Amino acid sequence: MLWSKRFAVVLRTTYMDDINLHYRFLNWRRRIREIREVRAVRYRERLKRMLREGDILRYHGNSDEVGCFVAARPLLRRNRYFEVTIIDTGVRGMIAVGLVPQLYKLDHQPGWLPHSVAFHADDGKLYNGNTVGQQLGPKCCRGDRIGCGVSLDSDDGQLTVFFTKNGKEVGSVDILASPDALFPAVGMHSLGEEVLLDLNAEWGMEEDDGQMIVDSHEEDWGRLHDIKVTGTLLEYVGKGKSIVDVGLAQARRPLNTRFHYYELEITDAGEKCYIALGLARRDYPKNRHPGWSRGSIAYHADDGKLFQGSGVGDAFGPRCFEGDVMGCGIMFPRDYSLDGGDDWDLDVIPKPSEVQNDLYANNEDEEDEGEDLEGRKVTVFFTRNGKVVGRREVALPVGGLYPTIGMMSTGEKVRVDLHPLSG
Repeated sequence: MLWSKRFAVVLRTTYMDDINLHYRFLNWRRRIREIREVRAVRYRERLKRMLREGDILRYHGNSDEVGCFVAARPLLRRNRYFEVTIIDTGVRGMIAVGLVPQLYKLDHQPGWLPHSVAFHADDGKLYNGNTVGQQLGPKCCRGDRIGCGVSLDSDDGQLTVFFTKNGKEVGSVDILASPDALFPAVGMHSLGEEVLLDLNAEWGMEEDDGQMIVDSHEEDWGRLHDIKVTGTLLEYVGKGKSIVDVGLAQARRPLNTRFHYYELEITDAGEKCYIALGLARRDYPKNRHPGWSRGSIAYHADDGKLFQGSGVGDAFGPRCFEGDVMGCGIMFPRDYSLDGGDDWDLDVIPKPSEVQNDLYANNEDEEDEGEDLEGRKVTVFFTRNGKVVGRREVALPVGGLYPTIGMMSTGEKVRVDLHPLSG
């Protein structure tokens, strides 16, 4: 009987311990949930008059009111830099990139209110807690990357905020703030504005020249006129007003038996899709669409015509639009060789440091005389979305035929692969 009573006491004690443990577990789970809810509120991105789809931010207002985005987390020591790539400048290009407090008023551009700082793309000015800016760098347009970060060697209580454009630092400012109190922010203020946000961008310097490590692919091109290169993307930045406002990009090396074909994808047809893909001699005039002058042949996207050394084209294939892939190549004869008479003097090709970029230097127009165009006959072919459109026989100029791309209306962009069949 005594043993039974003792056993009952033990069972009751064990039961009560289980009950207490259960309630402790429930309290623990509730506490964890509360902590998570607090953190969710604390680290929640804020945006107004903006739409976010993945990493894309778009202005969603009526141009009378500012739209603003504030990231969920501040800049930290391990993540001290972010970037924004301008996809579309919209009506006025009033895009701002900078740092703001977490509870920043979303109807103001970053940099306008106290304790915020920002670089504005439309005027290249720095706004540091004031609606009046100071000139810091150049204006920015479509395709430009604007970066913002903080220096690691900042003193206590004072922070150095720096800004970059296309991987190059344009300026910095010292402010009284702690990095964990500043959140990445993007502002917009006109219809059509759109950017690509990269909150995990990395900022690193090469020891040799102090420039950011960027694979610009500009070394692939021997000549650039009114064309901007961003990686494999080519963008027309000319006036687009008349037939002399051609933007031209010519590859550094001609097609050969190893690399005999290249392609482009139309990523933005622009206003009129005046995009031409073809081949041209090395000294082809910069203000002439490929195919218009001697020593060139090109397939034009806007009308589907083939131009071969003439301003009058022949019906050739279908028109091309945004998303289409156009290709051009050479079918060399079986007995063709780079030896002897067929050798191309590659020594005359400009070195990478000698790239001619007429976007930044106004060179005199080339004479449309050209080199001796009599040479061995080869077959040039064109493709659209992987299917052959047609072929033409042409004479191979001295030095060979170079991949050449022309554009002529505002907003045109293409992505180029000079070696799609390699490997």
